[in-house]
Amino acid sequence: MATFKHISSKNADYGAAEQYLTFEHDEFTMKPTLDGNGRLLPRDDYRISSLNCGDEDFAIACMRSNLKYGKNQKREDVKSHHYIISFDPRDAPDNGLTVDRAQALGEEFCKTHFPGHQALVCTHPDGHNHSGNIHVHIVINSLRIAEVPLLPYMERPADTREGCKHRCTDAAMEYFKAEVMEMCHRESLYQIDLLNGSKNRITEREYWAKRKGQAALDKENASQAATGEPPKQTKFETDKEKLRRTIRAALSSAVSFEDFSGKLLQQGVTVKESRGRLSYLTPDRTKPITARKLGDDFDRAAVLEALTINAQNAARAAETPLPKQEYPRSIKDRLQRNKAVINAPKQDGVQRMVDIAAKKAEGKGRGYEKWATLHNLKQMAATVSVYEESGFSSPEELKAVLAAASTELHETTGKLKAVESTLREKKDLQKQLLAYIKTKPARDGLRAQKTEKARRAYREQHESDFIIAESAARYFKAQGITKLPSSKTLQAEIEQLTKAKNALYNEYREKKENVRELQTVKSNLDKILRREPERGKGRENER
Repeated sequence: MATFKHISSKNADYGAAEQYLTFEHDEFTMKPTLDGNGRLLPRDDYRISSLNCGDEDFAIACMRSNLKYGKNQKREDVKSHHYIISFDPRDAPDNGLTVDRAQALGEEFCKTHFPGHQALVCTHPDGHNHSGNIHVHIVINSLRIAEVPLLPYMERPADTREGCKHRCTDAAMEYFKAEVMEMCHRESLYQIDLLNGSKNRITEREYWAKRKGQAALDKENASQAATGEPPKQTKFETDKEKLRRTIRAALSSAVSFEDFSGKLLQQGVTVKESRGRLSYLTPDRTKPITARKLGDDFDRAAVLEALTINAQNAARAAETPLPKQEYPRSIKDRLQRNKAVINAPKQDGVQRMVDIAAKKAEGKGRGYEKWATLHNLKQMAATVSVYEESGFSSPEELKAVLAAASTELHETTGKLKAVESTLREKKDLQKQLLAYIKTKPARDGLRAQKTEKARRAYREQHESDFIIAESAARYFKAQGITKLPSSKTLQAEIEQLTKAKNALYNEYREKKENVRELQTVKSNLDKILRREPERGKGRENER
């Protein structure tokens, strides 16, 4: 599941960014790690490349451009933007993600979304917490050194002009996250929905506060263990983590907002509502913490929904319960056990049995025969276990369930292809629309010309703009579009379609895995049923 982060920097030393990417740094102090002779230690493994820097070093190229355009000369100016794409640790073993492949994806992402900017793209094979996640750093000079096309996340004409600066707005971050999700889907990598909020929103500051606090606590516990004292606490919690735990405890038993507020007040926490938003004030603070900074589970809508469910459960519990009817376990129960979104197919489960006779005919030896015999025994036991666990009464019932699952998979595939087709059409329309919008100054200028001679001269002078505008107009006519949509509306539709496509893709992968497992069980069961008479015949001959 790839994640996407952004950090803006006001540091005028562009070389510090490259030094961080290529040399070891302490994860807490962010200072360079030195060897015994006081020299910098290079990182063990990384890939790095620069874009739009010519033959110069990244830092020199950036400073030269800043002087040329007179930008980034003040202390408060944002000098660079640092974007980080972190891939799931499972992508390397499961999906074949390598450092070189991640570097190529990062360079492509940078060229597509940050054209005209001097940039560094660097890929590291592991995170600072040694989780094994490959991640790509993209550092760009905030100054743009060339005019670029109008991209979907850009909102002003200055966002495309040479000599102007890059702006990372909320709309831009939403767009970048959607593009990262699209990239993961295209490359068959693990993914999560980055466009929706997080139940627990952990900021960069809180993450590092927890890491440093845990390190200090471990050090203190180690010193106490040396003297024989038992540790009082082993897990460090930030103030926000404690507040989340307190809110969840109150929310688990409250049946109304007044009840919820009263339970929090008993713990010293005051909940406030302003303009439809909740905030929480702890005794040690003068400024409340907003629900947005804690996570989606703590905003007004989520709290009221949880309280409503608690009230309904309390009402049901007050009623006389009916005797619960027990149903036998069936394949439908097993297949529908987990309805939550699954990001990737399972890697374990029943495997197909090997046709030993056919493999021996191909020239396999006794070593392979011994392994295949043991493998078939294991898969035979696993097949029987799944068959009984699923509640099948006959092979015909298994065949019927497999046919139904295959039909559902085919329907989901059709829906996914339809959404993908619509998404492609919307993106093509967006591309033509953005190109057409960019030619508006040229088209307005043509209307301002008074004479035919002036119009011809003006048209020749801006010939490229009119070629683009006419091409876009032909596209709109071919598609039967008489009224152009707004770029914001179109971008919102693309984001919704991206969400729908990701949800359908996850459903497709889940159903595909279910069909594969059922096919494997059916194939193994057919082999078992065919072999049983042969075994009986062999025993009779032995007698």
